[in-house]
Amino acid sequence: MKSRLFDVMGNALALIKNSTLAEATALLRKTLSDRDAAGGGGHPERPTSNTSFAFAPSPRAPLGEVLRALQAGRANLPRTPFTPDEAPAYPADDKFTSRSYRDPAGSLNYRLYVPADHATRELALVLMLHGCTQNPDDFALGTRMNGLADEFGLVVAYPHQPRSANASGCWNWFDPRHQRRGAGEPAKLAGLAQTLAMEFGIGRDRTFAAGLSAGGAMAEVLAATYPDVFEAVGIHSGLPYQAARDVPSAFAAMKGGTAEPAPRVVGKSECRKIVFHGGADATVNPINATRIVERARGGALKRIDLEPEIEGRRVDRTVLEDSAGQPIVELWFVEGGGHAWFGGDSRGTYTENVGPDASRIMVRFFLKN
Repeated sequence: MKSRLFDVMGNALALIKNSTLAEATALLRKTLSDRDAAGGGGHPERPTSNTSFAFAPSPRAPLGEVLRALQAGRANLPRTPFTPDEAPAYPADDKFTSRSYRDPAGSLNYRLYVPADHATRELALVLMLHGCTQNPDDFALGTRMNGLADEFGLVVAYPHQPRSANASGCWNWFDPRHQRRGAGEPAKLAGLAQTLAMEFGIGRDRTFAAGLSAGGAMAEVLAATYPDVFEAVGIHSGLPYQAARDVPSAFAAMKGGTAEPAPRVVGKSECRKIVFHGGADATVNPINATRIVERARGGALKRIDLEPEIEGRRVDRTVLEDSAGQPIVELWFVEGGGHAWFGGDSRGTYTENVGPDASRIMVRFFLKN
């Protein structure tokens, strides 16, 4: 979700910590070589969004020096879309609180939004998973989901992925340790959802998850590993379940490389899915959205193709319905859209405020409205 070199260096640091120095060396060497071949050795990429935050140029250093710096934990990484002092903060609101969750799988800090009139309404729960370099405040601001919480009666939780878990603040969707039930990040996130659902009296039929980029990929992991917890998920600019098994294959998948189909989920429950992706996404190849849809429930669903135009953006919309006419899977493919949350608030990072309102459409899909 930011410059590729920043992603690579962060993930190389994780590899070094796991004593896989050779793999980290190969990853950095290939990335630096690709940048030189593309004429991009002097300046990192800029995010494909309308935010005013930008990456500062970063000096090149010999590979050996970079590796030594990473190993010592003192690498001069390229600047993120914002420094901590510049990070967008959600406006003060006593309905938006900070909390912590802990279970045998680990702990999570998160922000929670609860409508003021929650005691008198039928509620639903949405777990919102931010992308790399983002944080809960930024994601809440950019997606406008808290405004919809008041309108539709949503309890919205924003878990925070710390840099101690991933150097770039990404959910580890590509790591086999975080792709299975009963362990790692999926277990923590599902445990948080179950705890909140119990606290607010919300059933599985009104429990959902959504995310952007790495967060979208993790929402897809949750759909595969905890379909008994989540009734539906929203995957914005994400990737299919088990599209990668390590850092190199993650980059290959993001580029659109082929991946083995994931095994079918064992059990009676299966999540409904709504997928958004931009046709001009240069970070995660749009083919990933198509693969998510193709894997959903085989070919037993009726397919409907629509081509609306929303605020000047042509949208290829695909709906897969069951025999009762219930949408089970939807794909919103936005022509010219980048790697950003559609219909978002430009004060948050990685948003585009033109085209479909992804948050509102997701909520309507979740609630079957």
